[in-house]
Amino acid sequence: MKDLEKKIFSRHDPVVLAALRPAVVAVAGAGGLGSNIAMALARAGVGRLIIADFDKVEPSNLNRQQYTVGQIGRRKARALRDNLRRAAPFTAVTAHDIKVTPANVKKLFGGADLLIEAFDRADQKAMLIRAWLSLFPDRPMIAASGLAGYGRNARLKTRRMGGLYICGDGCTEPAPGRSPMAPRVALVAAMQANLAVELLVKTRRRKNVQD
Repeated sequence: MKDLEKKIFSRHDPVVLAALRPAVVAVAGAGGLGSNIAMALARAGVGRLIIADFDKVEPSNLNRQQYTVGQIGRRKARALRDNLRRAAPFTAVTAHDIKVTPANVKKLFGGADLLIEAFDRADQKAMLIRAWLSLFPDRPMIAASGLAGYGRNARLKTRRMGGLYICGDGCTEPAPGRSPMAPRVALVAAMQANLAVELLVKTRRRKNVQD
């Protein structure tokens, strides 16, 4: 298995790989954003993922989420854990089938180097942002806002407010006739995952300089 692991990551920059393998990233939500984020980070080589979601896989999820027809009805956190193990067996996955609340944010995600928000509802996004920034003001959080529909690639941006980063166009939310679609959801998820890799590498480099 060690030989396979080396082959999978053989084309990675050693500096980048050294930052990702010991990293722990939490993903709150395992839907359109979360399942794509987790898959991207696992394939990139992040050593451990913590995933939390209390929902189950429904047929309408399959147009944009990392699940299969055979997983309809299963709990998302556990189904995603199984898919990640098959696709990226060298990433450890802790899956919590639970609703995230202010009371359990620390217990669920306290061991993470950074947190990625991947919720659907605006009130849940706001709750998680407040809780994380209050508990861990020195650790980054990557959120998303504005990803429904299709096209308009140029509007997708990343904004920073201290330790909070927000990816998306900031305004295009689901509405009648404008649902989340796989290409644009995956784009924003990739932006979040890509930023996570960047922040992990920068943190590693800073530590190396200080040492």
